[in-house]
Amino acid sequence: MSVPCNLITGALGVGKSTAIRHLLKHHRPKGERWAVLVNEVGAVPVDQAALSVDDNVVVADLPGGCLCCTLGAPFDRTLKRLLRRERPDRLLIEPTGLGHPARILQTLREGPVAASVRLGATITLVDPRQWRSGELADNPAWWDQIELADVLVANKADLAPSGDVAAFMGWAADLFPPKARVEITRHGQLNPEWLSEPCDSGRSPLFPDAHQVAAGDYVQQGAEPVDEGVWRACGRSLGQRSVGWVFAAATVFDRQRLLRTLNELRPAQRLKGVFRTGRDWLLVNADRDGVRAEVCDWRRDSRLEVIGHEDARALEAALLACRRQREKDPV
Repeated sequence: MSVPCNLITGALGVGKSTAIRHLLKHHRPKGERWAVLVNEVGAVPVDQAALSVDDNVVVADLPGGCLCCTLGAPFDRTLKRLLRRERPDRLLIEPTGLGHPARILQTLREGPVAASVRLGATITLVDPRQWRSGELADNPAWWDQIELADVLVANKADLAPSGDVAAFMGWAADLFPPKARVEITRHGQLNPEWLSEPCDSGRSPLFPDAHQVAAGDYVQQGAEPVDEGVWRACGRSLGQRSVGWVFAAATVFDRQRLLRTLNELRPAQRLKGVFRTGRDWLLVNADRDGVRAEVCDWRRDSRLEVIGHEDARALEAALLACRRQREKDPV
């Protein structure tokens, strides 16, 4: 029996992981086992910590590249293994926000797993402010995320001016071929009914050859120790620099100092992490709208992934300064 499958796309920081987490926590039918395959362009995956909400959710990571180009073969292998071992009731796939969905959709329709999945709607999240400002207008992958969407969602509507939302909705309503749905939401609160909309195989990318990885554009360095119980991994892919850190599980951070530090570092395109702050472990997301933190169930280690920040050394020093001296400051 084929597994219902949805692609969830959108630019960096638009709220894809938040939307998937909302579906997993609030709209997964009781007793169903869902699988999520997440592609992160950085070398330190964080979304597994964000999306592992209980034992009936299995999350597979493909970090350090893009599903549609550098990770083509690993994508096929990971997906086949995930479906065979976990036998999920539904599969959600979240590509990196820098990626192009066309080849992923082609693989799901024609590749080794085509007989094992039943494609439903591709759901694309857009921040109306980014659309109105034109800041992503020169990004062909972003335009094709919109072009290939079956369900187009204006997310972060609570943060966008009403005029931006209205203008986007009017523009989206006139797209051809028309979308199955054009919706408005906030905080990534997707309606689970949207998953059941059909996937239109007749949609074609506007820029099918735009997303090509040039020689030397994909570089990843292995994790290296930088202090006791701390490792750093750096990389570059699709024109973006990434840097991530992993901290041993025993490391405890000062919550207020950590959040204040991360708030000061928000020029980065995306900042996502999970930190032990005493009894609680915090899932942290930061973008131009601020720093958001919530308690999560992850207990393996603390970790942070940053895309688009220029001064990794300064960021590292600031993070290390947020650690508590446990023998002097017990928790």
